[in-house]
Amino acid sequence: MARYRGPQTKIARKFGDAIFGADKAFEKKKYPPGMHGANKRRKKQSEYGIQLQEKQKAKYTYGLLEKQFSNLFKKANQKKGVTGEILLQLLEARLDNVVFRLGIAPTRRAARQLVGHKHITVNGEVVSIPSYTVKPGDIVGVREKSHNLEAITESLSGRANTYSWLEWDDQKMEGKFLNMPERDLIPETIQEQLIVELYSK
Repeated sequence: MARYRGPQTKIARKFGDAIFGADKAFEKKKYPPGMHGANKRRKKQSEYGIQLQEKQKAKYTYGLLEKQFSNLFKKANQKKGVTGEILLQLLEARLDNVVFRLGIAPTRRAARQLVGHKHITVNGEVVSIPSYTVKPGDIVGVREKSHNLEAITESLSGRANTYSWLEWDDQKMEGKFLNMPERDLIPETIQEQLIVELYSK
């Protein structure tokens, strides 16, 4: 599966937000990329441009391709409720994102790799599809054979963030997805309404 593997700091600078996590290079250069850097006069963005940028930001943040993101939006649009909030909930319920939120991996990119390499289980069964949708009540854990994997133990030792919709058991090295998170609990600085407006054109 094709995946963006280019420079992450450049993308973060484009959006003015450290969307890939802590980044020393981004902290040094918080202005848009380009040869003129912070001094370049930039044209005022159109309404469409602002909406498109927000969609691109969400896409890069969660590591999705264009087609995947479009399909997820269609799925969110078919459900009852606030489309933008449902879209973010579906993104949060992706297996690679849950692995990242639980602290099993330090980044979503690393989480996707762990899932793809069959180190992660859902309800005791190995699942190697990063886009797998985790449901409330599901148990996401580290495969027993992978408990001593250095990348996982290092990530868990530095585990700092805890989220109210997730429950973690250190002994079993597994976490429970309690419920779909409310919008105000999701820490990403994404203006989902702009994405809804973009797809509604």
